[in-house]
Amino acid sequence: MCNEFFHKDETLQMRRKLIGQSCRLFFSHDPVKIVRARGQYLYDENGMQYLDCISNVQHVGHCHPSITQAAAAQMDLLNSNTRFLHDNIVLYADRLAATLPKKLCVFYFVNSGSEANDLALRLARQYTRHQDVIVLDHAYHGHLTSLIDISPYKFRKLEGQKEWVHVAPLPDTYHGIYREDHPDPGQAYADTVKSLIEEAHKKGRKISSFFAESLPSVGGQIIFPTGYCKRVAEYVREAGGVYVADEIQTGFGRVGSHFWAFQLQGEDFCPDIVTMGKPIGNGHPIACVATTEEIAAAFTANGVEYFNTFGGNPVSCAIGLAVLDVLEKEDLGGNAVRVGGHLKQLLLQLQTKHPLIGDVRGVGLFIGMELVKDRASRKPATEEAAHLVRRLKEERIVISTDGPWDSVIKFKPPMCFSIEDAERVSTCIDQILRGCLHNFYITCVLKSVVVALNNDTDSIINVVTDKIICFFLKSMFTLFSIFLQDIQQSL
Repeated sequence: MCNEFFHKDETLQMRRKLIGQSCRLFFSHDPVKIVRARGQYLYDENGMQYLDCISNVQHVGHCHPSITQAAAAQMDLLNSNTRFLHDNIVLYADRLAATLPKKLCVFYFVNSGSEANDLALRLARQYTRHQDVIVLDHAYHGHLTSLIDISPYKFRKLEGQKEWVHVAPLPDTYHGIYREDHPDPGQAYADTVKSLIEEAHKKGRKISSFFAESLPSVGGQIIFPTGYCKRVAEYVREAGGVYVADEIQTGFGRVGSHFWAFQLQGEDFCPDIVTMGKPIGNGHPIACVATTEEIAAAFTANGVEYFNTFGGNPVSCAIGLAVLDVLEKEDLGGNAVRVGGHLKQLLLQLQTKHPLIGDVRGVGLFIGMELVKDRASRKPATEEAAHLVRRLKEERIVISTDGPWDSVIKFKPPMCFSIEDAERVSTCIDQILRGCLHNFYITCVLKSVVVALNNDTDSIINVVTDKIICFFLKSMFTLFSIFLQDIQQSL
């Protein structure tokens, strides 16, 4: 069944009239009107199929029958608020507890990742009796006022940094202050957090918490260096604060080898608070905060009841349970390892062909491919990344960018993404980047002509001739290298 009522142009006109313009669309120059979806595929009003590489919310696949059946069955039976006893909420909490370290055994159910992070901030402050928060540069934790205040990605465009917010360098070993050639980047980046704590103490301020995504997504699909989180947690706890792991983008098996991304840092690392959202309900609004008995007890001791009208309702918990069932029955964590590993290898192979690809990083089905204008300087190729996204859309592949310069192509597809899907994406990227190479050399020649026009005729002839020869040779060498690699792979 299709619920389309208007022509695409009419829908767009009505949206522009009725919906706030700050609520932006993908591909704003030519939005896609999606009317149905299944698995990892989206379908527009004309029945055209698009491969979805970015909907990490629809975690086990769009419109999974097990999820829709669980939702409909519970909705047909009962949906009430959580002041009545019901089995679903405790069954679901028990299932979540089995995936987490034992000390994270108390749960609060809410409706969105923003609500979860806002509650985590309240829990941290109530438990520690401290106010200040340390966050990572370019972080994003939600749209509520409290969370915009701790999201450099947002507050730098608004009122700026509050005095109680301390921004630590993003532990990015590709662009950051400590890179892959550093002997211990994890320790070096952790020491920047320690320095922030010391500076705050000198000003008479106290740290309530360190907030970080377990794998920064808006920051550019960043993979933390080994030992970073454990060291930071030690410094923060010594200062009387707690460690909050934001798993809203990365939880529920996306990294493949583990159910939670923070577990990549080792079995001896455990946050004090974990927030989860987005994939938890496969598109249904549900989210959660997990914490320790001690932190929960401090929150209760303030005498103020915490109540959330829809948080943990029977329908939401039925859906949450169904998501866990599908993850297990369909071995989607294993699929993330297999398909994500294959996709990453394909992108690494493309990196050897295309100078535009500066870095490929990721784990499971959380992968980033960073484009750069020059590998030596690592200057972000923002325009080229935008061009690649537009061209992939023309090939009916939906993808997007992230990172401080929007130069990172991000892959966070539904977990049912297949080997064939990965190969299709890789092939299209290869073809598009070959076109970019051709256009790049033409642009360079044209720029040389413009520069030469400011000189005399002889200079024009000499400069243009030299540039044409230079760029011709470079392009032929690069294309020949690509040709040889293709031959080797075919053998």
